This record gives sequence, structure tokens and C-alpha cells, in this order.
Amino acid sequence: MNNPHFSVILPVYNAAAHLYPTVQSVLSQTERDLELILVDDGSTDDSLAVMLSMAGEDDRIKLVSQPNKGVSAARNLGISEARGSLIAFMDADDLWDADKLKMHRLFHSQRPKLAASYAKIAFIDHKALDASKAKTFSTVRSKALSIEQIISENPVCTMSNLVIAKHAIEKVGGFLTDMSYAEDQEWIARIVSAGHMICGFDRHLVNYRMSPNGLSVDLPAMYAGWRLLASQYADQCTVSSSEAVYCRYLARRALRSGAPAKVALSYAFQGFRSDRNAFLADAKRGWLTLGSAFAALLMPRCARIQIFS
Repeated sequence: MNNPHFSVILPVYNAAAHLYPTVQSVLSQTERDLELILVDDGSTDDSLAVMLSMAGEDDRIKLVSQPNKGVSAARNLGISEARGSLIAFMDADDLWDADKLKMHRLFHSQRPKLAASYAKIAFIDHKALDASKAKTFSTVRSKALSIEQIISENPVCTMSNLVIAKHAIEKVGGFLTDMSYAEDQEWIARIVSAGHMICGFDRHLVNYRMSPNGLSVDLPAMYAGWRLLASQYADQCTVSSSEAVYCRYLARRALRSGAPAKVALSYAFQGFRSDRNAFLADAKRGWLTLGSAFAALLMPRCARIQIFS
């Protein structure tokens, strides 16, 4: 059997509720030369049954399992099973545009020295199936990513957005399994720090579901993980300006997730104090974040979620 061009690695932990449409968005790609590696990370819900059912319907699916060790270990297991020359990552509740892999294949074929690529993301409601009501889209940088950009705001945003050449992974190694937060940011920073190039293209190809609960909205833990990461690259970036931008992101994340209004305001203030120029460098985001954090003090939680989601 010939090796596929793409290996798609999808870690799964108790994701039965959203798993089917996510997998279908991978299997429905116009680029058909792929394998999908589903990595069960010790799920205790119906995820494994859902995966077994889907694997029986499409021979491009490979199912592997491990006791619960976390997403980094699950991704590393998927990497060890991958046969493709390009590796794409997918999270269990995100969605891809049908042309995602096709566009990445073209992008890499035109840039033989490129290690990894990413595109534009729509942030959607956790129950949505498309981006028709998306209020926010990510920004794609016009040039290769720098360490400073990755540490401060990570334009890749989510691993569901990244496609990377397998030979680059072989040089930098896998994900750190002792990091619960910022482990993807650390890995992306390590890729660039090793001299590899990550470039983006300005096309919406990923829908990121904004979950109101769970790991992704534990803001204090995210901040602690980020501070640890930033300390490791203090010689390659200006930590105060990076912290200003990251705190601005946390403030906006607090507003979208329905966290207490004082939480959003505290992150906005922390970012402004760290480096006001960096916080306001994107004037629209900076002033809008500050104003929204103040306005949220006067709103009930349900209204904040509706307005800022």
C-alpha cells in the first residue's frame, strides 16, 4: 500500500457529542489522499463506540487507543503511527472546510522549504455546524511567523489549523507531555526556534467551536502556562509587550466565555500595565477590549455571552 500524502491526527477524549461532524469534515475533503488517525485517550463516554462505527465505514480511518494521558501524549502517539509526508492536526469538536487539505497541499508544493502552514479561522458557537453566524475571524500574518508573534498571540490559534511536514517533526520532536496548557504554543515556538518556517495564507478553512466550559477556558491556568512558556523564550522576545497582547487575548476570551466581568477587566488592566503601547498597537482590539471589559460590569452574564461570543 502506498503511503498517503496526509496523515490527519485527531485525539479524542469524551467527545462523543461533537465527534461525528468533525470526522465527517475530514473524510469529506476534496483532497482524498489521506489517512485519519483517531487516538482514543481513555474516553469514558460513547466516543470509542462512535469511532469504531465510523472506522468500519471508511478504510482511511485508523483507530488507536491509550489510557488517559492527555492530549500531548495522544498527539505523539498519532505522530508515531503517521505515514503521510504532511501531518495535519484536528481537535475533536472543530470543523474543516472541504478544501482545507487541498489548499495546504498546493501551498506547500509551491514552497518546498516550508515546514508548516496555517490559514484563517472562524470562531463559532459550540453548537454551530458552519460559520454562517461567526462574529470573529483570526488574522493571518503576511510573512513567516516570528517567536515574538507566537509567544504573544499565536496566530495559528488552534492545532486544527496547522499542517506540518513530517521531516520537521522528526527534527524537533513531539509535544511536551508535562504541559497541560500552552503545549501547542510551546511546540510551534520550538519549530520556529529550530530555524523552520511557518507561513499562513488568508483563506477561511477552519471553524473553531467556542466551548463555554472545559480546559480551554480555565483562564488562570492558561495564564500560568503562558508565563512559563514566555520565560523560556525571554531572550528571543520582549516579554512585557508579549504579555500585554496575551492578556488582551485573555480579556476577550473571558468576555466570550461568560466569565465574571471583573475577570475580563483584571486581564485588560494587567495587559495595559505590562505595555500600553503593545496593548493598543491594534487600536481597534485594544480600545474595544478595554471598553467592553468596563461595559461588561453592567451586564448580566447571559447578555455578555450573547454580545461578545
